[in-house]
Amino acid sequence: MPVIGARRLRTLAAALVLTVTVPATAASAAPDTAALREVLFVGNNWDGTADVLRSSGDFARIGRIDVVPDKDRRMAEINADPIKWIYFMAIRNSVGEGHDQFVDDMYSTPDGTSVVVSRPSFADVASIDLATGALNWRFPVSGYRSDHMAVSPDGTRVAVSASTSNTVHVLDIDTGRELGKFGTGDKPHENIFTQDGKYLYNMAIGDVNTQTDAPWLDWTKGNRYITVVDASTFQRVKVIDMRQRLDAIGLTGYSDAVRPAVFSPDESKLYFQVSFFHGFFEYDLATDRITRTKTLPKNPATGDDRTTFVNDSRHHGLSMSPDGRKLCVAGTMDDYATVVDRATLQQGPLVTVSKPYWATVSGDGRSCVVSESGTDQVTAIDFATGRKQVSVPVGDHPQRVRLGHVESDWTSPTAG
Repeated sequence: MPVIGARRLRTLAAALVLTVTVPATAASAAPDTAALREVLFVGNNWDGTADVLRSSGDFARIGRIDVVPDKDRRMAEINADPIKWIYFMAIRNSVGEGHDQFVDDMYSTPDGTSVVVSRPSFADVASIDLATGALNWRFPVSGYRSDHMAVSPDGTRVAVSASTSNTVHVLDIDTGRELGKFGTGDKPHENIFTQDGKYLYNMAIGDVNTQTDAPWLDWTKGNRYITVVDASTFQRVKVIDMRQRLDAIGLTGYSDAVRPAVFSPDESKLYFQVSFFHGFFEYDLATDRITRTKTLPKNPATGDDRTTFVNDSRHHGLSMSPDGRKLCVAGTMDDYATVVDRATLQQGPLVTVSKPYWATVSGDGRSCVVSESGTDQVTAIDFATGRKQVSVPVGDHPQRVRLGHVESDWTSPTAG
């Protein structure tokens, strides 16, 4: 059950008063967007902080948030429970590369007052008050690790992967109350809502922290497939197993673990990356087949030893320009990012970046923003030219970068 903080209780009480004393149309009105400021949230996984940047232009940092204000309490709980402690240490020494994972993903609430964060090492989702830095609510996921999230188009629901229990939880973003959940393949990872909010896609990636990485041992990674559910009932609509689709085009030695993925604007195509592969695929939803494969250059300094790829991901990060004409690819282990023309699949310049872990789109839609986890900065690349615009320093090991909102007069509650 979520733990609700005092400020959130006051907010809920005020909302109840509004529903009694004012017309329903006023009580349910959307937040005043004029009172909000669009920003980029950058999750610094090993720091346990999130930097807040301008969403376009110079991408200057305007603040920093502590996303583990309850760290001492959480650590006391972990140290008192031998099973939790074992999983905590396993996360540190495997997927964490020797570090604790304090922030995997984050989204702001529609009113810009809070940010909701998945915290893998604490196996939870937490809401942080942006004004005070205090905890609003906390939802412990099933199992022992939380992972990627997605927010519904209307901003009211957040889906989070519970990677050790093969479950996705869907929560009310304001209260942390669980609205539903559904089962997935092994190790659920990426989540994507369709634009109309009717369906939710989950990508299961299997065991990425084992050393059984040779193609002939691929079967040891577990059941990896895309689960599509009705986002209202959480009932399964279909399962898409890319193993069958890859085999159909002769790519039997390729992994079927779908990593970052992005829909075309009309949602007729899905572009996705898989484990170990330096490139991406185009999947046509109507014909249910992979229609194109894009193999990107290898960095000569990157070997082909799969056991050296961090969590099996050679490339990890994919975004699309709002007009659907360009794709931006984070070549994680190859230390570059590049913009690819969607029509021709011709890549642009290979922009040197260090261990890029994610790619997103700037607020004005003109730039691709990648997180450089190897040098603790984010870098913006122009979609039109494919060339680097600017790099901005952030905290330790940035991973997910998400557009969101803060109140227009917001100031950071955390120094640094």
